[in-house]
Amino acid sequence: MQQRTETDSLGSRQVPEDALYGIHAIRARENFPDFTPFHIEWYQAMGLVKQACFLAAGSYFRALGKKFSNQPLPVRTIPQPVIDSMILAASEVARGKFFDHFIVPAVSGGAGTSINMNVNEIIANAALRSLGNKPGDYRLIDPTEDANVYQSTNDVVPTALKVALMLLLNELESAINRLREEFEELEGRYRDSLRVGYTQMQEAVPSSYGKLFSNYSDALSRDWWRVSKCFERIKVVNLGGSAIGTSAAVPRYFVMEVVQHLQQITGLPVTRGENLTDTTSNLDALVEVHATIKAHAVNLEKMVNDLRLLASDIGGAGICIPQQQVGSSIMPGKVNPVIPEFVISSAHQVYANDQLVSALSAQGCLELNAYLPLIGYAMIQSVKLLIGSCNTMAENLVKGLEVNTEASLRQLMHSPAITTMLSPYIGYHKAAEAAKLMKSAGKSIQDVNRELNLIPAEKLDELLKPANLLKTGYTVNDL
Repeated sequence: MQQRTETDSLGSRQVPEDALYGIHAIRARENFPDFTPFHIEWYQAMGLVKQACFLAAGSYFRALGKKFSNQPLPVRTIPQPVIDSMILAASEVARGKFFDHFIVPAVSGGAGTSINMNVNEIIANAALRSLGNKPGDYRLIDPTEDANVYQSTNDVVPTALKVALMLLLNELESAINRLREEFEELEGRYRDSLRVGYTQMQEAVPSSYGKLFSNYSDALSRDWWRVSKCFERIKVVNLGGSAIGTSAAVPRYFVMEVVQHLQQITGLPVTRGENLTDTTSNLDALVEVHATIKAHAVNLEKMVNDLRLLASDIGGAGICIPQQQVGSSIMPGKVNPVIPEFVISSAHQVYANDQLVSALSAQGCLELNAYLPLIGYAMIQSVKLLIGSCNTMAENLVKGLEVNTEASLRQLMHSPAITTMLSPYIGYHKAAEAAKLMKSAGKSIQDVNRELNLIPAEKLDELLKPANLLKTGYTVNDL
């Protein structure tokens, strides 16, 4: 393979001739022996942020040209054809193109400098190639001088992370709503289908599958509301703040313009921070957002744990969840609850990520947090796992779920739990006597009522109607 030589202040490295990455990415790959792939969503967001920077820089250079039309410009500028070629290359990065040339792993040191420089190299070399030049010919377009114009790793990389997260949070909102709609459909279908309600895994009082599924749809409604508020937490970006948020070595024109360009490109409500040093130094907004999505993971785990239990042989299979794949290589006919198991595994990865995000965000030192690469990786992973969990629950678990209504009703009528509904009429002690007989003899409430002569059979039949078992409390007139 033909090689080219690239040089930086530390020395030289050989780079494959046609590679769009360069010496900075090569050094990162040598220094950081991690094989976890970088999230493409963050890579694509880097392309969006770079576009905004090139548009703002180009606008600034044109404004300078007008102001100093008859005299030499006081600063170095970049020719418009080069700006245009970099805008094109950045737009291709935003579509995920050239991702195979991004070789920096997910876990890296340097607060994201390797991420930024690998993208700079890709943009510079792709732009060079579009203008008919070879990659590595940095005399015309340089990864640092040009592709990184008026930027710092410390404002570009975290801004791109927030853009990536906002785009993914849009997907998460949709996934939550899709799952909620599936539960609402079950809630309506089984509104009056009776079942035993449980406390501490013991039979307690009558309930219904409609109420069970309403618990889940309401929890998902809260999750959606909480996720929708995450945009307020992370919309503030430090783009234009340069190294530590003081906008050192950046034209004020660029600082005022660049975030507006990012708004237009992404359609997202990004806004420049009023205190850019605060936005650069502190990552508590990311901690808050991850805590919010952790709450959603908790709700998902609770739901699938319930469904897995109710569908289990131990739980009496009151519900039937879709059979998705063969469950054993040795036990014929065995089918496992693989979707709940996937969701539970994903939820616990989110919990682990929450600890990581919190701990590493606290490790920020003075003006910067050096651990943004892993913080960002964990946050994106969590959101993607939750999107996947919601989607597979909706499609492969809830959509095809069926309730064994006859078996559930039969279980309720033979459960001591039903006697709680009689206590207002016959008192606690007689109800307890009925419950004890039901449990010891395996008899139904109707059988026990006849044996103990508790209340008229017609009155019992009326009490056992779903509308009466499920209504909110009772009145004196009921008695």
